[in-house]
Amino acid sequence: MNDNEMQVIATIRTDFPTKFGIPRQSGIVDTLRAKIVFEPAYRNPDALRGLEDFSHVWLIWQFSGNARRETWSPTVRPPRLGGNTRMGVFATRSPFRPNPIGLSSVRIEKIQLHTEEGPVIWVSGADLMDGTPIYDIKPFIPYADNHPDARGGFTNDTSGYTLAVTFPEQLLEQVPVSHREALRGVLAHDPRPSYQHDPERVYGMEFAGMEIRFRVDGEQLIVCSVAPIA
Repeated sequence: MNDNEMQVIATIRTDFPTKFGIPRQSGIVDTLRAKIVFEPAYRNPDALRGLEDFSHVWLIWQFSGNARRETWSPTVRPPRLGGNTRMGVFATRSPFRPNPIGLSSVRIEKIQLHTEEGPVIWVSGADLMDGTPIYDIKPFIPYADNHPDARGGFTNDTSGYTLAVTFPEQLLEQVPVSHREALRGVLAHDPRPSYQHDPERVYGMEFAGMEIRFRVDGEQLIVCSVAPIA
């Protein structure tokens, strides 16, 4: 093993088998739960010693679901700006970057040191696809990582955007109780590409072994069907 090569230390298990529907930022749907499972070479409980005293961690991970581009673009079109306005790639968190590296802050829900899969970390608020490779885990340190006077640039105008979710009771009953709040949160943050606004178009999203079909009319998202994925 080359000491200069980055190694995948873990993968994450989430309810999103595809990219569609994943929250655009970590922490905005804090009821989403996920499990971090270490690769065999890193399944040493000593590596997690002291982590139980922290509430949050940073995950450094790979955008494994994006096709690599031979050349990089200095500008991208952030979805929350409608998909037409270009911003510098380094002023966004777009997955299309010179290097396919993501950074997420998640809450630690619990740590299990001795399981059949070795040590595992349960977290909430992750914005990662199921099976995403993780390169590193670092504790979130409030005195260094919190910046109350930080400016949010163009995101200040888009951060509060949510939809009202209409979820018929007979469809909601088909969703396990443990997943209902998280699913509502995901839908409220509008999984659609921001450039699509056809109120008659029905979208399909895979979540926790179910296909959720919905449409959006103005500021309201209406769930049309819920079905198990065969």
